[in-house]
Amino acid sequence: MFSVMAQSEDSASAWSCEHVAQWLQEEGFGEYVELLCTQHRLDGPSLLALTEADLRGPPLGLTVLGDIKRLTLALRRLQRRNQNQLEELGLQLADGHLTGLSQGAAGLEWSCDGADMRCNGSDNACNGTELRLRKGDRSGYSTGVALCQTHSNWRCRQHLAGRLDPEVWKTVMSSIYVFLVFGFTSFVMVIVHERVPDMRTYPPLPDIFLDSVPRIPWAFAMAEACGLILCYMFILILLLHKHRSILLRRLCSLMGTVFLLRCCTMFVTSLSVPGQHLQCASQTYGDTWEKIQRALMIWSGFGMTLTGVQTCGDYMFSGHTVVITLLNFFVTEYTPRTWNLIHTISWVLNLFGIFFILAAHEHYSIDVFIAFYITTRLFLYYHTLANTRAYQHSRRARIWFPMFSFFECNVNGPVPNQYHWPFDKPAFMKTLIG
Repeated sequence: MFSVMAQSEDSASAWSCEHVAQWLQEEGFGEYVELLCTQHRLDGPSLLALTEADLRGPPLGLTVLGDIKRLTLALRRLQRRNQNQLEELGLQLADGHLTGLSQGAAGLEWSCDGADMRCNGSDNACNGTELRLRKGDRSGYSTGVALCQTHSNWRCRQHLAGRLDPEVWKTVMSSIYVFLVFGFTSFVMVIVHERVPDMRTYPPLPDIFLDSVPRIPWAFAMAEACGLILCYMFILILLLHKHRSILLRRLCSLMGTVFLLRCCTMFVTSLSVPGQHLQCASQTYGDTWEKIQRALMIWSGFGMTLTGVQTCGDYMFSGHTVVITLLNFFVTEYTPRTWNLIHTISWVLNLFGIFFILAAHEHYSIDVFIAFYITTRLFLYYHTLANTRAYQHSRRARIWFPMFSFFECNVNGPVPNQYHWPFDKPAFMKTLIG
C-alpha cells in the first residue's frame, strides 16, 4: 500500500477510496475513514474538491472545530501539491481557497466553460461544468468569473458574475403580460356582474368588522388616494433606481400573477353584496361586443371609482388591497434601510388604505385579509427565490414558476439599491444623487 501511495502522491486525482483512507490514516484522521470513505465514498477527485464548508455542513456535519481546521489545512497542503490536477478538474487554488467551490451559505452557481453549452435539465448541471465562487453580499460579486445562466430553452450562456442584465425586452414582455391580465380581469368582472346574487334573497353576510364599524361614505375614495400616493412614490423610485428595468419587470410579473389568481377566485365564487348601500344588481349584457365594450371601460379606468368606474360582484378578493400592498412592499424593498421616513409613510398609507376599504364597506374583511396574505406571500417567495437563486437547484421551482425562471435567469442575486440621475440635465441633480 505504501508503494502505491508513493507512486500516486503527485497525482491525487487518481486515488481510489482505499488511497484516501490511507492518506487519512497517515494524517492522523483515522476516525473519519468510516464516514468519508465508507459512507460517502470519497476518492481522489472528490477529496481535492472538498472544502471546509463541506466538512461543516450536511451530510458530513463534523462538529469538532480542531479536527475541522486541521483537516482543512491538510487538504490545502494536498491541493497545493496537486495544482495541475485541480486545473484539469476545472478547479483553481487561490489564496488558500478553491475558487471553483462556494464557501459558506452564499449559494452555488453552476457555470460553463463554453459560451454556448447545453445544460442537463434533470439536475441543472452543465456538461463540462465547474463550480464558481459567488459572494453573497448585496454589493456585487467577484469579477472576471463566468457563470452559466439557464434560459427557458435550457441552454447555458456565458455571463459575468455580478452583472445585472436589464434585459429591457423581457420588461416589455412583462408589461404586455400585466396589461393582458388586466384586460382579462375586466372581462371577468363583466361576467361576474351578470351573476351578482339578489340582495333580497341573499342579504349581506355577517362580518365582525363591518357589523361593528359604521360605514364612512368617503372612505373608499381615500383608499384609492392612498394607492395613488404609493404609485407616485414607486414611480419616483423607479425613475431614479439604477436597475429600474428589473424592478418594473418584477412588479409587472407579480401584479399580473396575483390578478390572474383573483380572476379565478371571483369567477368561481360569487359572494353576496357586502352592504345595502351598494346599488348592485345582476346586469345582463346583450352580446359579446357589448361585454367587450364594458370591459374596455373598466380597463381604461383601472377599476377605480375616482375614474367613474363602478363594479359589482368582484369581492373575492380585494384588488385595491393587492395594489396598495404590492406598491408598499416594492417601495420598502428597493429603498435603503436608512430611509426610515419613506418606509413609515409607505406602511401608513398601506394600512390606512386597507382600513378605508373596510370602513367604506366595499369588501368583506375576509376579502381584504386574503388579498393581503396572498400578495405578501408571493412577494416574499419571489424575492427569496430570486435572491438565493434556489430555482436553479430545484426542478419543482422551474415547473411551478416557469415565468419566474424566464424573467430572473440573468439576475445574479439581490438587486442593490443604487440610484443615479437618468438625465443629462440638470447637472446638479445628477451630482447629488450620484
